[in-house]
Amino acid sequence: MERTTFPLAQADTPTHWYNLAADLPGDPPAPALNPRTGQPLSHDEMAHTMPEPLIEQETGTAREFEIPEPVRQLYAQWRPSPLCRARRLERALGTPARIYYKYEGVAPTGSHKPNTGIAQAYYNKQAGKTGLVTETGAGQWGSATALSASFFGLSAKVYMVRVSAQQKPYRTALMETYGAVCVPSPSPETAVGRKILADDPDCPGSLGIATSEALETFAQDPSLGYVLGSAANHVLLHQTVIGQEALKQLELADDYPDVIVGCAGGGSNLAGLAFPFIGAQLRGGPPVRVVAVEPAACPTLTRGTVAYDYADTGRLGPLFRMHTLGHQFIPPSVHAGGLRGHGIGPMITRVIEEGLMEAVAVPQLGCLEAGVRFARTEGILPAPESTHAIRVAIDEAVRCREEGRARTIVFGLSGHGHFDLAAYQKYFAGELTDAEADEGMLAHAAAGIPAATGAR
Repeated sequence: MERTTFPLAQADTPTHWYNLAADLPGDPPAPALNPRTGQPLSHDEMAHTMPEPLIEQETGTAREFEIPEPVRQLYAQWRPSPLCRARRLERALGTPARIYYKYEGVAPTGSHKPNTGIAQAYYNKQAGKTGLVTETGAGQWGSATALSASFFGLSAKVYMVRVSAQQKPYRTALMETYGAVCVPSPSPETAVGRKILADDPDCPGSLGIATSEALETFAQDPSLGYVLGSAANHVLLHQTVIGQEALKQLELADDYPDVIVGCAGGGSNLAGLAFPFIGAQLRGGPPVRVVAVEPAACPTLTRGTVAYDYADTGRLGPLFRMHTLGHQFIPPSVHAGGLRGHGIGPMITRVIEEGLMEAVAVPQLGCLEAGVRFARTEGILPAPESTHAIRVAIDEAVRCREEGRARTIVFGLSGHGHFDLAAYQKYFAGELTDAEADEGMLAHAAAGIPAATGAR
């Protein structure tokens, strides 16, 4: 039989998270700034929003951080996750390329998000918090927060981008099943939400708005821990269990990637898969081409500016040096809600500036077409976010066919699409469009980016 999976033993689950900051050339990654002083956040300032171990992981340059045993024990329910060879897709494309996908949809909530959700819930529990609050786009992160909170006996409140809550009602139901309270954002519960609704009662919401509402709620209740689903250094760090496993699994396949592809929103699943390979390259290993794929409706990497900007629309949090479209940017209502963030992780920006990663933006319809093709050949229904990676992986495989070259392509399948069937229904009915961010919209949002150190 043709080998299609490359399973690891449970003992092969990583014992440490990998920190790419240890291997990057030059200066350490740019620090977050206090927007009032323009100075790097102090340790005490960071301690207001995160437990001590997360501060160390956010700012440290050690190559590894040990994964606590209780976190590893919970990981053991689904890790190591599968690495699969997409042989039927290869045959359907008539390509000499070898296509592999690292599948995170086997986690209880159906995506990669519990890799960091469980870690952050654990550290907040250790710090004496009794509840968690956060924001979510498509609901994958909200679901992971709800699950993680339930594992550690914590309450959870999730502000979900309104358009995604409307598109994906079963995500809300899943969060509530785990015991969380899910609030469509913008909401009348916060000052930020009330102001936005007063200006635009039909506002579809954005990750920036939902983040502001979560931060406002957090600031008013010291019993709550605020947790992040993507972008932050420590979140990207937690996801590196994905790439570390993939390195071992590709050894079993006697193969190594020429190209790694991941969808890009805040950057966590992309970094989780790619950073261990980039680190290996920086330490003298084989070179690898890494492609970040974002929606044309929210082209943060391909049309954004590198500057210090807020991660939230209400400007309640610190400034981060990152690719940004501007904290006031509200993307069109595409179904890949997890990719609708105006900014991306600062470490992703740094890796792109070092020439270790490239970015492309793709339209919605082509992504769903690729998702359908993948489902009909490989049998897995991908989340709309993951279809972006599939789209470019297919394009790379077709290029191999046209050039007569047999490259190895590895992409991240960050989650399943079982809660996203409405998107597929609308696609089959011809009701979706290729919404893109227009120049006027981008210019208006970019005008609000603060003039801070590091902008260019």
